[in-house]
Amino acid sequence: MKTTVTLGSIALCGTAILTGQFNAVALEGSSGEGLVAGADVIVGDLVGISKYGAVTVGGVPVMAYAIGTTSCNVGTAQLQWFASPDNRHPFIPQNMFRYKNGRLEQIGMGWGKHGFTALQGTVCGSCSASSTGNYLGIGCSDPYSSSLNGSQSGLGTRMEVNAATGVFPGTPNVGMPSAPATIGRRIQVKGSDLDPAQNAGAIYLAEGHYIAQDDAAAGNDNNNASWRQFTVGSLTSGSYTLAFTSTTQRQNAAIFAWKAFDSDVKIANVDVPNDGRFHVGYRVTDNGNGTWRYEYAIHNMSSHRSGRSFSVPVPAGVTITGAGFKDVDYHSGDSFDPTDWSISTSGGAVTWNGGTFATSANGNALRFATMYNFWFTADRPPVAVNASLGLFRPGAAGDPSAMAVGIQGPSAPPVVIVGDLNGDGIVNGADAGLLLANWGGSGVGDLNGSGTVDGADLGVLLSNWS
Repeated sequence: MKTTVTLGSIALCGTAILTGQFNAVALEGSSGEGLVAGADVIVGDLVGISKYGAVTVGGVPVMAYAIGTTSCNVGTAQLQWFASPDNRHPFIPQNMFRYKNGRLEQIGMGWGKHGFTALQGTVCGSCSASSTGNYLGIGCSDPYSSSLNGSQSGLGTRMEVNAATGVFPGTPNVGMPSAPATIGRRIQVKGSDLDPAQNAGAIYLAEGHYIAQDDAAAGNDNNNASWRQFTVGSLTSGSYTLAFTSTTQRQNAAIFAWKAFDSDVKIANVDVPNDGRFHVGYRVTDNGNGTWRYEYAIHNMSSHRSGRSFSVPVPAGVTITGAGFKDVDYHSGDSFDPTDWSISTSGGAVTWNGGTFATSANGNALRFATMYNFWFTADRPPVAVNASLGLFRPGAAGDPSAMAVGIQGPSAPPVVIVGDLNGDGIVNGADAGLLLANWGGSGVGDLNGSGTVDGADLGVLLSNWS
């Protein structure tokens, strides 16, 4: 089939479909290219939340959920949707987040739903339907209910998935344990993270994400996640009832909700050569007491190489306190190390480190469809700096081992010039005049700290004359 792309429409076998019908505009979290060639799957809507009770794990009640996802193909080619044991179908991870006290945190993750057939709906506009469920037609949508996405037998481990290529085994979960009762493989959230009594003023949101190899091969995998707010209701049958509100924010990963809630948040895209994309968000708050709060969130959208460290430069003389870290744990047999990243405030930087691939291939790396938080307080205001995002898996020859990220970090303390009594940056006659005016006194001009302004102080001033 020949497809002709024009400025305002797409000609598909004689049927003109306006580009606006797909809602495929260049959004901040998307590829920035709008409607592009090839298959392009997005989350067109998040609909329905199923709950499955709770199980106490290590003394902590853990609740299980699943969210409904409706996909749309906003590309110019049909999207492959072959059921297992064929691997040409989408993998659909699901996550939950909480915005509280200025910080957006990931509070839950589930395994991914393996797609098995595509219906041909019109949620995102006109649909040029496929004649078979093995493809999602151009402009068409396909609904997966929350109960379907919560079916444990259809959920696959994240360990097998390369999000940068969209490739995974056609037969999933080989060697993995069976799903634990009730909460296994589903989105798991600690009850304390949802408890209204412990989370006054919190805002909650869910995220759906589609990963598919033909979408990735076309370079259209930067817009595959969408988020939507939900509310926390009553506690029944062991878990809280959750309900969607507002509308689905298409083609934006959940980290962009942070910016939606707080306009001072900045988010940068970090594209790893021959791999995938990270989003790095940051926000600096003046505490009003001579200190500043530095908040960072890093979301791995599609990097298979994953993140292993994050380092923010700190100039000499800056005091760092309260450095912290927050991740989200894997579960149900995904055997990634849950150990928190270490924190160092030495060597001219604040550095969080999760270990190396060479030491442990299952170490705590920042893997795809996951977000980690980092923060500290400093006694200096912000300035533009280049942070470093270290990469976990080795790349090909010539690929970088770390990525520079333009963010904000603490500025250097002002340079103190001995003898610059009026603070104009130079030592000259004006400073000498101030010293002489206080001759024999204390305070201004007492450069050697002897308690008296005298000839020794004058000598110090003259030795630093500009």
